[in-house]
Amino acid sequence: MTEMKYKIREIEPRYNKEIEKVIRTCLIEFGANHEGTAWVDPNLGRFSEIYNTDGNKYWIAEDENGKIVGGVGIGKLEGIENVCELQKMYFLPEARGTGISHKLIDIALEYAKQYYSRCYIETLENMIAAQKFYEKYGFERIYDPLVKTEHFACDVRYIKKLK
Repeated sequence: MTEMKYKIREIEPRYNKEIEKVIRTCLIEFGANHEGTAWVDPNLGRFSEIYNTDGNKYWIAEDENGKIVGGVGIGKLEGIENVCELQKMYFLPEARGTGISHKLIDIALEYAKQYYSRCYIETLENMIAAQKFYEKYGFERIYDPLVKTEHFACDVRYIKKLK
């Protein structure tokens, strides 16, 4: 089997619906297609509008056939100074284990260091592989939310010092 090559791109309007489909597919897979998760986020199909200001950016991974297979964003965490959130990091099953998630998180965290001192994540208890992945990158589990977000169903939280 040959190794798949991926292109990493910043979000553009033409990718909005495709990355929304990837995220919704993953949420269904993990039983998170309900209120309190990204499932009901009104901004899901508007990434190119949301992630186009200083301190906010989203990247997508595209396979060699032009299919969007995943993405990750950095966004300001409202209510706390100098803290960003790693947002909407999802990959289709065929992209998992290929190394593309490592490339994207490296890019995202490097970008975040320019604007923030800490990075926050909210995820779900049943996303075990994601939790191990974040821990590998130095995220430490915390037990109380830093702020109240619309993702109240996310029951696992992490924080990482960036600088």
